[in-house]
Amino acid sequence: MSVNVNRNNPDPFYRYKMPRIVAKVEGKGNGIRTVIVNMSDVAKALARPATYPTKFFGCKLGAQTQVDFKNDRYIVNGAHEASKLQDLLDGFIKKYVLCPSCDNPETVLLVKSSIINQTCKACSYYGAIKVDYGINTYIIKNPPEINPASQGKSLTEGKRGRRSKRQQDDSDDKNGRSSPPEGDESFIDDEDDVADDYWDSIAEEPSVLKEELTETLRNLTMNEDCELSEKERMDLFYEEVKKFRDAGTLGTKHKELDSMADRLEIRTKVPLILVELLCDENLLSQAGKHRLLFRRFTDDNPKAQKYVIGGLEQIIALHKNVLMPKVAHILKLFYDNDILDEKVILEWAAKVSKKYVSKELSEEMHQKAEVFVKWLREAEEEESESEEEDEDDDDDVEIEYNDRVSSTQLTKVQQPPAKKPAAAEDGIDDIDIDAI
Repeated sequence: MSVNVNRNNPDPFYRYKMPRIVAKVEGKGNGIRTVIVNMSDVAKALARPATYPTKFFGCKLGAQTQVDFKNDRYIVNGAHEASKLQDLLDGFIKKYVLCPSCDNPETVLLVKSSIINQTCKACSYYGAIKVDYGINTYIIKNPPEINPASQGKSLTEGKRGRRSKRQQDDSDDKNGRSSPPEGDESFIDDEDDVADDYWDSIAEEPSVLKEELTETLRNLTMNEDCELSEKERMDLFYEEVKKFRDAGTLGTKHKELDSMADRLEIRTKVPLILVELLCDENLLSQAGKHRLLFRRFTDDNPKAQKYVIGGLEQIIALHKNVLMPKVAHILKLFYDNDILDEKVILEWAAKVSKKYVSKELSEEMHQKAEVFVKWLREAEEEESESEEEDEDDDDDVEIEYNDRVSSTQLTKVQQPPAKKPAAAEDGIDDIDIDAI
């Protein structure tokens, strides 16, 4: 049975149709899995590789996915109803198939410079896909123009082929058959020839194999990470920071952590982990030490700064006796180190929240911070007044200048004749400087 590609369009004569998803649950216990029987047909109707919606299901359901290209099987771990998968597919279609401008599914995905662009054949729309899902990374690493089935070719088969070929040759020799004449390329097996060339190149340049294996492992890791839940991804980052901290190498790993945060797509929440791992009752001496690492994730990112404050609330609550009296000093320290912006602090001060600590503790922290918050408000008011005065001064100067210029341009002023100096009246000869 067919359904409209855009199921929000109820028109029975809608020209863009796709098969309804057919799902089959196999196995039991921990080995239970759902096979999407007609995923290839569905993907063909959407003009997208079948791996894209399969990976999308995995990301949304927090489940591992498997693809068997040879047998055309697309598998999502766990038991999932076809209706649920159909609803999830609507989300994939909305974000990666339908045109944002005309809602037509006549779009093409283009990957360039790690950005997924979408172009529409119907209305000529062109723009980047802005949504931030785990599948984005998979699409960037596996662009639509590359057939993923062709990337899984194993060289082991080539080695087996050569082995069986040698055994066959030996058998032919024993049976009195002649081996292929030397130099006759018509007898060379294409797969064995490709494998031989590959391994010959590896023998000449061992670094080639290392680079290919490294890239393969990196891609596998990236794809696996995308399928994890946000909590699992944050746990991975937590363990990495903890490892560097304990080894004393954290100061040299800023770029590596920056890259990992982007890969795991948790950049905004990283400050929460940093505060937890890098701050304790000695908070006042630790903020400056890790200032650059904090700023890497909080600069021009108000949301990340709010997570910093959330982490600080938790640390203060954990070491209440030592840190509660110093709340104002802590906020000022993070403000002075450009980790927290004035606007974010004032927004926090305007509302007591029980998101990270109890309401009673939050109220107490706000009371302790009032001195610093008041200072910030007064400084903001003074700055605002100063700016207004500067604007007024600028306006006055501009008016005077305009009046002077306009009067000079419009009115010809008759200059009075210059008075003779007193010395000239006494008959003393005067030297005219202009006449020389």
